[in-house]
This record gives sequence, structure tokens and C-alpha cells, in this order.
Amino acid sequence: MLTTFDTLFEEFERQFDRLRSMTTGLTFPAVVPMDGVRRADDVLLRFDVPGIDPDTIEVSVDRGVLTVSAARNEEYGDDVRVFVRERPMGTFTRRVYLSEHLDADRIQAAYHNGVLTVRIPVLEKAKPRKIKITKGDAKALAA
Repeated sequence: MLTTFDTLFEEFERQFDRLRSMTTGLTFPAVVPMDGVRRADDVLLRFDVPGIDPDTIEVSVDRGVLTVSAARNEEYGDDVRVFVRERPMGTFTRRVYLSEHLDADRIQAAYHNGVLTVRIPVLEKAKPRKIKITKGDAKALAA
């Protein structure tokens, strides 16, 4: 129903940011953890975004790609010295390819307790259905 993707370039960027973080002590964007479940009528995606201001979260869909972006930034005064910084800061983005069986026009999103839930309905034509078998004479279906 859906596929997450990370291009080679995005993987390179992630590794470069990790290396830069290790050498400079500065943190950079990380991957947004996600769970996905398929139910009878929809697909639910849950993204962990703890400590993120809901006003910074953006959910968009373009040509079958769902994009979730969020930002976490903290400003400190000149008189504050940070001695440990393990929580990633900056902009976080996660992209998911949507199947043609999902209804991208009716996507809904909600935020509660640090979890962003995105609901994507399944198109009627993609839902399982029973096929009626006609009974009667022995003639085969006309081709």
C-alpha cells in the first residue's frame, strides 16, 4: 500500500550530518520514527514527534508522495552554556510513497501527545469484495 524511500543522496546527507555532529558536537536533523498499519478501510501512519510544536508540523501530498515535516529549535541566551545536547534540533522530514489504491484527496491528520497520526482512506475499488457466481445453464461466459 505504501513504501518509504530514502534516496542515496538523503542517506549521504544523514551520514554526513552524523559525522559532523560527532566532530563538532552540533546536532542536525534525524529521521522521524513511523509505524504504519493497514485496516479494512484505511491506512494509519503514526509519527513520533515528541517535543515538537504542532504549529511547525506540515503534512503535504504531491504526486503520490506524502511528506511530513516538523521543526524543533531551542534558542539560548548569551549567558547560557550548553554542556550536553543529545536531542536533535532542526527540521525533520519523512517521505512515503502512496499506492494508487489510496485516496490521497481525503487524507486526515491529527496530533496528540507527541504523536502525529495520518489517516489515508483506501479507495472503494481497492477494497476486497466478493464476486457473485451465477448459476444456471452450462454455457460458459462469452469471451
